[in-house]
Amino acid sequence: MANLNTQSIQAQTFDAIVIGSGISGGWAAKELTEKGLKTLVLERGRDVQHISGYPTTNMNPWEFEHRGQIPLEVMKENPIVGKCYAFREDAQHFFVKDKEHPYVQEKPFDWIRGYQVGGKSLLWARHTQRWSDFDFEGPARDGFAVDWPIRYKDVAPWYSYVEKFAGISGNKDGLATLPDGEFLPPFELSCVENYFKETVSSQYKDRHVIIARCAHITEPQPVHIAQGRGKCQNRVLCQRGCPFGGYFSSNSSTLPWAAKTGKLTLRPDSVVHSVIFDEKKGKAKGVRVIDAHTKQLTEYYARIIFVNAAALNTNLILLNSTSKRFPNGLGNDNGLLGKFVAFHNYRARVSAEYDGFADKTTDGRRPTGGYIPRFRNVFKQETGFLRGYAAGLSASRGNDQKRDGIGASLKENLLHPTLGTWRVGSHMMGETIPKETNLVSLDKSQKDAWGIPLLKVKVDYDENDEQMTRDYIEQLSDMFARAGFTNITSTDSKQAPGLDIHEMGGVRMGKDPKTSLLNEWNQLHLCKNVFVTDGACMTSTSTQNPSLTYMALTARAADYAVKELKKGNV
Repeated sequence: MANLNTQSIQAQTFDAIVIGSGISGGWAAKELTEKGLKTLVLERGRDVQHISGYPTTNMNPWEFEHRGQIPLEVMKENPIVGKCYAFREDAQHFFVKDKEHPYVQEKPFDWIRGYQVGGKSLLWARHTQRWSDFDFEGPARDGFAVDWPIRYKDVAPWYSYVEKFAGISGNKDGLATLPDGEFLPPFELSCVENYFKETVSSQYKDRHVIIARCAHITEPQPVHIAQGRGKCQNRVLCQRGCPFGGYFSSNSSTLPWAAKTGKLTLRPDSVVHSVIFDEKKGKAKGVRVIDAHTKQLTEYYARIIFVNAAALNTNLILLNSTSKRFPNGLGNDNGLLGKFVAFHNYRARVSAEYDGFADKTTDGRRPTGGYIPRFRNVFKQETGFLRGYAAGLSASRGNDQKRDGIGASLKENLLHPTLGTWRVGSHMMGETIPKETNLVSLDKSQKDAWGIPLLKVKVDYDENDEQMTRDYIEQLSDMFARAGFTNITSTDSKQAPGLDIHEMGGVRMGKDPKTSLLNEWNQLHLCKNVFVTDGACMTSTSTQNPSLTYMALTARAADYAVKELKKGNV
């Protein structure tokens, strides 16, 4: 039973509660505590402290029992998370295991999760592109989903705000589809990538190759040093957790910054059951939490609540937050909660070789690569599918090392490698269209270990995605051919949705409470003191990575929430 004695109620009352400690939850914690609010952050997973919580970060390859590989029996036990590129021996402890947190796949969906303090901010690929008005105006212009209640000008100052604090490297490329930001010095393209950039520029007016913008500190500024973070060391061991704070994570940046205010209470191992709605006051009054180990139920109270549990879990919590006023989930009078879920399509790749630059090679490591911003259907509808895709790009050269022979001859072969062929690779980042039929809901009979209904996921590709995938393969193959690349090959993995780890929607923003759940400030239309600023709030998905937008929307919403709180409006 809930612990409801008077003394406990006082000890369990805060100004604000943040559900989730990942990228958006960390920002909510930072902003709310900086503005003077006594804030409780609830994280369902274990505690992970910056540096001490990264057990493999300084290990050498030969120090791993399985040399970095996952044993076969572990792979068999984890058929879903085992598909993730980063689920290796050095980082497996940051991933949710399949058996421990089941869900229902009404259609195949690979749900990749990280339940710990910091969430997936320890695991993300760190690409940080701003969205443009081509993205925020997309639904209204192209006639899909519902119109965003905001435009680029509403978010632009907040992009600048979070970029300066997080540390984003990149070039000012002057592209309309990809607004420039507050950048630290960029990483460099390799000579073949630069050659491809020049070739594309000479043959296509609307296509560009740039170095990707990413959340790595290339030249620490005072605000980064004040966080205790330093320059990226180009180790490319990011998935282990970076002891230098070289890339942005909640653990190294926003959470310790919030803790410095003295206003933060961080409670790991706290599985959120639901948001509590006060029928008399007509607003939320707190959160029900189940201890991950003891299973004890506790209620915490606050005047404002930020739900940042990661997109699908945020949907689950709100759907499970039923009351007499909201029998179908908090704020869900229109029945749209859980619907219009979308994601990114990373199915296709195009690869090639290049015989040029035989006298050059790459040197050292680089934590990012090249990037080709969206060029399809930007200024006009030119294909049979809606929206478009961006693409990642990399070109590098490895060593060819003979491994035949035995004894002295084997040693001789290993000691004299030769430079191999330049290899060029690209992968698509396609925008999927939010549809009402792509949805999540609660299972009526099956529950997890904490008595919470299992989430049912029913999400799939459609013909728009199929056409877009074919177009990406055709266009990138053509671009590679024009550059003189050879042995061009393409693959379509046909992988299930989810493996892109960019699930979005279900609690979308909009202008009208009849067609959306959140207003322009990420505030539930029908429960004004609850805010949603993680991927669940997204109305559409763009082609750009979404994390920087989550950060900007969170900082913007927190600023608004505190002002409204002071006015007595929430």
